[in-house]
Amino acid sequence: MQTLTLNNGVQMPALGLGVFQTPPEETRAAVTAALDLGYRHIDTAAAYGNEREVGQALRDSGVPRDDLFVETKIWISDYGYDETLHGFDKSAAKLGLDRIDLLILHQALPSDFDKTLAAYRALEKLLADGKVRAIGVSNFMVDHLTALLDATGVVPAVNQLEIHPYFQQRAVLDFDDAHGILNQAWSPIGGITFYPGYGEHRKSVLQDPAVTGIAEAHGKSPAQVLLRWGLQHGRSVIPKSTKRHRIAENIDVFDFELSADELTALDALETGRRGGPEPEAVTLADFGRAIPEA
Repeated sequence: MQTLTLNNGVQMPALGLGVFQTPPEETRAAVTAALDLGYRHIDTAAAYGNEREVGQALRDSGVPRDDLFVETKIWISDYGYDETLHGFDKSAAKLGLDRIDLLILHQALPSDFDKTLAAYRALEKLLADGKVRAIGVSNFMVDHLTALLDATGVVPAVNQLEIHPYFQQRAVLDFDDAHGILNQAWSPIGGITFYPGYGEHRKSVLQDPAVTGIAEAHGKSPAQVLLRWGLQHGRSVIPKSTKRHRIAENIDVFDFELSADELTALDALETGRRGGPEPEAVTLADFGRAIPEA
């Protein structure tokens, strides 16, 4: 497994299992399969409602804690300094962990950015106290990141974003690169995660002739080509699946390499179409939800 070094020196496996939209009753089996197949990085979130099942699978696996990298996210309903500290407590208890490897803010909250800043300062406190090993953000655009860096002391280790050949967010990627923030791709396969009410005109990049042609040339699947594209660009990738054979396929991407021409061909597939909500549209009124106690 390839690893990436975060801006505070922490090592993180470059590829992990995501569990977004994975029902709690299927999460334990998916994480168990992933760990059995060699995954050591699991990405979940308070808002997914499956942290408890992730924790059960981690404990039952027998994999030493020091070999695991566990990432989770604070939801906007728990933003604010004290609220975010309590959000950590809820997540840690559900996961059954004393320390979380990477804790990130799930979204910016542009309509109440002071609350976002207070939440990030709580992450800084958790980092200083050794309760988390690294902190970061998700779905933060350039203006959100600029405001965050101006008001806080710790540069985020990670910015988790929708990134695949059809939607590359290059301005954000360039900003992150310039500031030592690792880009982490959710929906790295593209076309797998569709949000209800968003991306109605989107098509699956898995079926793009450029992708299928490269896959045939390497004797790999289109999904494996897309994951390899992200890895060769130096990104972390978090594919999701509940099917064991797909989970196995997604980690089998370290035995081939895309050529410079192939990377360029995939880079040229940009459509500018986002699959999920516009980050500026995220408000508590529309997206707030209570995160249950542990």
